[in-house]
Amino acid sequence: MTQPMSEPLPAAPARPRHPLIERLFGEFGYAEVTADNIDAFVQRPGHTLLFFGADPQQYRETLDLAVIVPELVAAFAMHPCGPMTVGVLLPAAARALAPRYGFRRWPAIVLLRGGGYVGAIDGVRDWSDYTAELARLLDAPVTRPPTVGIAVRAADDSTSHCH
Repeated sequence: MTQPMSEPLPAAPARPRHPLIERLFGEFGYAEVTADNIDAFVQRPGHTLLFFGADPQQYRETLDLAVIVPELVAAFAMHPCGPMTVGVLLPAAARALAPRYGFRRWPAIVLLRGGGYVGAIDGVRDWSDYTAELARLLDAPVTRPPTVGIAVRAADDSTSHCH
């Protein structure tokens, strides 16, 4: 007598997203960035800010940065280089794509310009540290991410890096 094939077990339900993470999508309209869409997402002109979130139960600072990111975007909305496009990487995508950008602590934000790496701010910092570092990065040249080992400046290292 053959036994009937059992149906595969359903996947464990995903944990609901924390309200502070959900707010990034609902209230601010930030895009969810995954391994499947990151290349197309970051290639747009101008600056792209990527928020690399970790599991908030393991890295509580993820929730702090989820509150800080919209405040940073608002603070720099009138910057001469223009507004930033923001993408959010949830934990699985963040883990998979973090090696591309070489930051060392979770959570992190990465700034890109036209798809090229400008810099990263990892961990949670004081507000003044964020604003000073982000202002510096907005004017910094595109370079290679630190994963390569040697920082290389872009060939066009003019004083204005907005374009």
